Amino acid sequence: MKNQTKYIAECIGTFALVFFGTGAIIVNQQTAGSLGLLGVSASFGIILMSMIYVFGNISGAHFNPAVTIALAIGKLIPKKEVLGYLIAQCIGAFIASGILSLLFPENTSLGATLPTGSTIQSFIIEYIATSFLMLTILGITSNSKHTHLAGGIIGILVVGLILFTGPISGGSFNPARSLAPAIISGNITSVWIYAIAPILGAISVTLLWNLFQKKEF
Repeated sequence: MKNQTKYIAECIGTFALVFFGTGAIIVNQQTAGSLGLLGVSASFGIILMSMIYVFGNISGAHFNPAVTIALAIGKLIPKKEVLGYLIAQCIGAFIASGILSLLFPENTSLGATLPTGSTIQSFIIEYIATSFLMLTILGITSNSKHTHLAGGIIGILVVGLILFTGPISGGSFNPARSLAPAIISGNITSVWIYAIAPILGAISVTLLWNLFQKKEF
């Protein structure tokens, strides 16, 4: 029952992130840029911050397959929970994109992340951005004195990351966030970037973090 509660939390949190985050992108497109890049970035950051505070004590508030996979490889969560987390996150993301496709049937991308430059440029940007997102998550949650700040700091970081990466790679750092709108809208040509780069970035930093923790000075 405890694991089921975690999975439900992950499903709801990821749903909220995709529905309101990619929904903001759609609204911005539909209203001739009324939100702007800052408004879209803030939508992602604020909803993520809220969901972290709501579900952090229940599931750890991953809402991101890259985070879940990295934590498991780093032996920071039980591997037996990984599949349930990933399924829950994907279900939440796909339900969100499905509803958005019904609400905005004329929109052709549904907030999918699409590179504006070269493939390698977006891949590297997504890798680096996810690396620093993961580093922040590990750093802020490793100190019990600072965990109450996690939602705010991570939310603000996501706003900053999207402000920089959004115009180039679309600013994903999250496979579920990219896969759902891409598949439902049919924009799957570059979706592999957003499935692979964030996972590699998160894993790299988590392994490095574990080395830091074992290092004796």
